[in-house]
Amino acid sequence: MKSVRVGVVGVGSMGRVYADAIQSIDGLQLAAVCNRTLAKIQDLPGEKFSDHRAMIASGHVDAVVIATPHWSHPEVAIDALKRGLHVLTDKPLAVHVADGHRVLAAHVDRTRRFGVIFNERTRPVNAKIRSMIETGELGAIRRVIWLATGLFRPHAYYASGGWRATWAGEGGGVLINQAPHDLDLLQWFAGLPVRVTARIGLGKYHPIEVEDDVSAVLEYSGGATGLFAVTTGEAPGTSRVEIAGDKGKLELDTESGKLKFFRNEVPTSEFSRTTKERFARPPCQEIDVSVAGNGDGPESHILILENFRDAILDGTPLLAPAEEAIRSLEIGNAMLLSGLLGRTVELPLDAELMEREIKRLASR
Repeated sequence: MKSVRVGVVGVGSMGRVYADAIQSIDGLQLAAVCNRTLAKIQDLPGEKFSDHRAMIASGHVDAVVIATPHWSHPEVAIDALKRGLHVLTDKPLAVHVADGHRVLAAHVDRTRRFGVIFNERTRPVNAKIRSMIETGELGAIRRVIWLATGLFRPHAYYASGGWRATWAGEGGGVLINQAPHDLDLLQWFAGLPVRVTARIGLGKYHPIEVEDDVSAVLEYSGGATGLFAVTTGEAPGTSRVEIAGDKGKLELDTESGKLKFFRNEVPTSEFSRTTKERFARPPCQEIDVSVAGNGDGPESHILILENFRDAILDGTPLLAPAEEAIRSLEIGNAMLLSGLLGRTVELPLDAELMEREIKRLASR
């Protein structure tokens, strides 16, 4: 196969972005599009469908890109995987981890590629941070501080669609809509915590039923601690990450992509053990970490789609395989469940309890 025939399921704002990007990439062909309202997709090339099952069964596509509402991601992915198609789904993998496990269980044929559009992984600065952690340049992580409070949305945003900011429509608020990329990078850098304690605000800053403000404490098995804050009700807000390790600290301005490394000349643990001075600190060098390119906007989506193509045609590893996507979903679910129950929750998460809670909210 020299070219991959792709069908896009759900051609709203993001689905159209993906459809346009596919047409610009060598080795990908926009062979079909699927939308409930056919009139909205008549300008696009390829076969037209109003039912994703008909498109999947048509024989016109080798792969699907899913950009439907959150609740339907697992259904479409499972249908496509069972038909032997490759799948690339928009985030989130699912609304709750129980559905996430169900869709992963459908990925039986590992020659079929199954990825998630976590395009923030393509940014060179994020890849650099992961490399510095993996190679031990930062040392063992002691603390992560993640501030994603620059995601402000006015009321007009939520009022633009009746499905927005509802349990039945989106399956949640800021954790499932605006924060999945932050949660993905958080686990990509630091891994999964073992305990989560969160406070959430349901409609704290907007007349909505879902969470628009979250503050969480994360505890990791090795003793590290994480602090995570996200909201759509704060302006101007802060987009900043700090990762403290034994050998220094990384500071990232996530808006600009500027990364600083405060490198200790002597690891913190060693200095603390050996110094004779009561108030001494390890000597530290401030370094501006240079990375090539920014990787923002349409470029990041194109990189994800090119990687999907290469995974299908050449066996290249996926940048964001679905098996990893459930980790960020689990962290977000844990924060939501902790806030709803008013107590600390442990990971692995009680998937059945989470499913019951979210379905109870969605059925009100």
